[in-house]
Formats: sequence, C-alpha cells, structure tokens
Amino acid sequence: MDFQEILDNVEAKLTGEAHLDELARKRQDPFKILISTILSARTKDANTREATKKLFSRYKDPHEIANAPVPELEKLIYNAGFYRVKSRRIKEVAQIIENEYQGIVPDDKKDLLSLPGVGAKTANCVLVYAFKKPAIPVDTHVHRISNRLGWVQTKVPEITEKKLMEIVPKGEWIRINRLFVRFGQEICLPNNPKCKICPLNDVCPKDFSMEIALKEKKRKKNLNQ
Repeated sequence: MDFQEILDNVEAKLTGEAHLDELARKRQDPFKILISTILSARTKDANTREATKKLFSRYKDPHEIANAPVPELEKLIYNAGFYRVKSRRIKEVAQIIENEYQGIVPDDKKDLLSLPGVGAKTANCVLVYAFKKPAIPVDTHVHRISNRLGWVQTKVPEITEKKLMEIVPKGEWIRINRLFVRFGQEICLPNNPKCKICPLNDVCPKDFSMEIALKEKKRKKNLNQ
C-alpha cells in the first residue's frame, strides 16, 4: 500500500472537519489562518474555533488587531488558553504584518518563521491552508501517527517533518496534516487507539515504541523527584 492509498483510505473513514479545514474551505484570508494557528497552540479545536470567532467578530484585519487594546484581546481569546501570552503575541504579529508587509501575510516560509512565536508547524499550516503550497505541518497527531505507521522513527516533530519530506511524494504533502489531525482525533487516539475500526489495521505495524519511551522517561523522572 503506497502513501496515496493509505491517505485515501484514511480520508474515506473520517467524519467531521478540523478547524483549519473549515477556514480553508471558506476561503478565509491568510491572516485569519495565521492568527487562528497561533491561537491553536496547546488547546483543543473547539476552543480555537470559539476564540477565533470572537476575535474576528470584533477585529477584522492586521490594522485593527495591531491597534487593539491588549485587555480587550485577552477577553476575546480567553477560550484559547494562555490568553495573556497569546494576546500579546497576536498583537505583535499583526503590527509586523501591518508595518513590514503592508498588511499582507507572506507566503514564504522564511518570512513566516521570522514572525514572533511562529515555528515550523505554524508556518507550514499557513502555507498549506492559506496558500495551498506543499508543506508538512507536524503537530502532535502527525508526529504520533507517522511513528506508529513506521514511516519514521523520530523523537521530535522537527525531525519528523524532515524525514516525511524525504519519503512522501511531494504531491501528497498537503494532505498529511489535514487528514492526520482528524485521524488522530477520531481513530488513532493518543491513548486507546481504535484499531478495530481503523482502515489501516491490516497494514499498520502498530509501533508504539515512541509512547513507551515517553512513559518510561516520565516514570524515571517521577522516581527521581
């Protein structure tokens, strides 16, 4: 089974829609996708969706967010968690987009990475969901599932991205995050994955060595405390 067939089988089994999928389908502007991805850090899709909705119902573009009072931003994005840090971050990003990029989000990864708080995952999400450019955003789901499938044997998302770019045909890059995020939320769960209903059950090696190593590391840490 090749990469395209695996992704096709995953897609056929999925239901629902991830938040960034929804934004991309509605052809939202790149700035909204950038800010929503920043808000999504360490929070659930539902909370990101709510925070994004509240924020952009009040402020529409980089100029407005760049000039918004931080306390007001905090109230609007409270659902996203870590709202104090994130409110200052999105204001700073908006100011840079407004002042240095004439209010237009760059479609170059190097430029995106120069923005405060924007790492590889966020930059790649903007490339994929806003500009339809081939990239592989590696979040916790992509990292976990790629290891379980035996595609990679990696410890950190940054290396996972590099390895996936080496083995997955470029034409399939844009699908990986879109499918694996939902796959990780619905079927290939972090704990107690639903292997019996998984469309890849017959071909998946079920490599849980990454999780086992993390649990062992946590156990040793607890013993030493």
